[in-house]
Amino acid sequence: MAEKEKRSKKIKKKLLHKYRLVVLNEDTFEERFSFKLNRLNVFVFSVISALILIAGTTILIAFTPLREYIPGYSSTRLKKRATQLTYKTDSLQRELEINNQYLASIRKVLTGDVKTVNFNKDSIINAASVDPSKFDFSASREDSLLREKVSREDKYNPLLGDTSIDYVLFAPVKGNITQVYNPKEKHYAIDIATVKDTPVKAVADGTVIFSEWTAETGYVIIIKHRNDLLSVYKHNATLTKEQGELIKAGEVIGTVGSTGELTTGPHLHFELWRDGYPINPTNFIDFE
Repeated sequence: MAEKEKRSKKIKKKLLHKYRLVVLNEDTFEERFSFKLNRLNVFVFSVISALILIAGTTILIAFTPLREYIPGYSSTRLKKRATQLTYKTDSLQRELEINNQYLASIRKVLTGDVKTVNFNKDSIINAASVDPSKFDFSASREDSLLREKVSREDKYNPLLGDTSIDYVLFAPVKGNITQVYNPKEKHYAIDIATVKDTPVKAVADGTVIFSEWTAETGYVIIIKHRNDLLSVYKHNATLTKEQGELIKAGEVIGTVGSTGELTTGPHLHFELWRDGYPINPTNFIDFE
């Protein structure tokens, strides 16, 4: 016990032993000011200073914009911007999915990849069992007038729809037309015979929406122009543009060839479509 008391008194004496901190003028050794200190005071002052520094740093980080300059902390403006970009990205993804579905449907129609409609067999059987002699199929006056009106409207174009074009189209190639536009035979295009490897040019500015090989029509490229106009070029020997590229009017997009199963020689099978309806290309382009 005596040794413990001596040791505690010794430690207490060391902690409470007074020291004087004197600040002197280096040239004159004049005393400016002095402090009376002991080890306990220095320890308490150091602990309080550290706590104040930690508290002040925490307040600056938590409640002031200075935290933006500390690595690992993001700014409010950056978070807001990231949220806006997330919403925009989601909207663009949905828009892209809609456009992809639209282009896929156009691709199926233009390449002939359209499946047969699934009919209701029961309704066909029921219709076949009905006796047609019980019905009067003679045309009424209103029906006759309607037939005459539709006949006049379709006299020059058997397909309905606005097929007018308000800008100039360039000839994709020059040559002899071997097969004309004939909707009655479902030939919604013209075939232009010309020399093999002749450059094929775009009829107007637009975007390539299809540029691939098909078994029946060989290398095919489809360009979408403004006002929902589509131009189709089939049986090409080569294609120089890919899907998604922007095209200028008169720019070379391929070369004339005789690829695919449905071909008889070097020629360009050219189609024009507007709002889902075919257009006679010779009404707008001089190919000879």
